[in-house]
Amino acid sequence: MRKFLLALTVITASASTGALAQQMQGRGGTEAEQKACSRDVQKLCRNVMDQGDLVILSCLKENRPKISKACNAVLVSHGQ
Repeated sequence: MRKFLLALTVITASASTGALAQQMQGRGGTEAEQKACSRDVQKLCRNVMDQGDLVILSCLKENRPKISKACNAVLVSHGQ
């Protein structure tokens, strides 16, 4: 899960390119999983994106009622 959030943070913090997405796909979370949560991270957790994976995860959990169904499904599938 930590690698997934790191990949998610890198992708949302930088301009996403096909090459970057392919590179990050192998590090945790599929491209679809990363895409499912990237808007939620941008919208709800932008202010903590530079504070590490666990802080981002905590932010998503705190905002669970506001996150998309797709992102919630990703968190659930990773035991969160």
